[in-house]
Amino acid sequence: MSVKSVATTASSTTTPSSLAVATRAVVQDFLTARLAGDTGRLVALFADEVDWLLAENPAVPWIRPRSAAAECAAQFTELMEHTVPEDSRASVDTFLVDGTDAVLMGHLSGTVRATGKSFEGPFALRLTVENGRITRHHLYENSLSIAEACAP
Repeated sequence: MSVKSVATTASSTTTPSSLAVATRAVVQDFLTARLAGDTGRLVALFADEVDWLLAENPAVPWIRPRSAAAECAAQFTELMEHTVPEDSRASVDTFLVDGTDAVLMGHLSGTVRATGKSFEGPFALRLTVENGRITRHHLYENSLSIAEACAP
């Protein structure tokens, strides 16, 4: 665990505990917006510039480089266009918060609309929240299973 110095002002003091509470609240808001398909709220939650990491996979149409808030929020819409929403599942088994960083781990599955093939596997999502907005979104998932489901 690293220790970070936190800038303070005369009117407010930020403690590691309050940073974690704020981070958890933004991540929970992010999850709620994702579940609801609220891309407007997702755009508001992402920073203007996001450190986006999701292993490039040319076989998967919704996986591509992103960095702007609207591009990041659009990933949800693109995912829904290419998969069968009724077959999409994600469970979060672990939700860790340390200051501005959060890590979610769990399992996801779905079906690719064009092929009818399913994918599944574990995932880990690292998010960083600064000034109430998500500045880092690094997703690690079973990209082989997803690519195989996209292949004709």
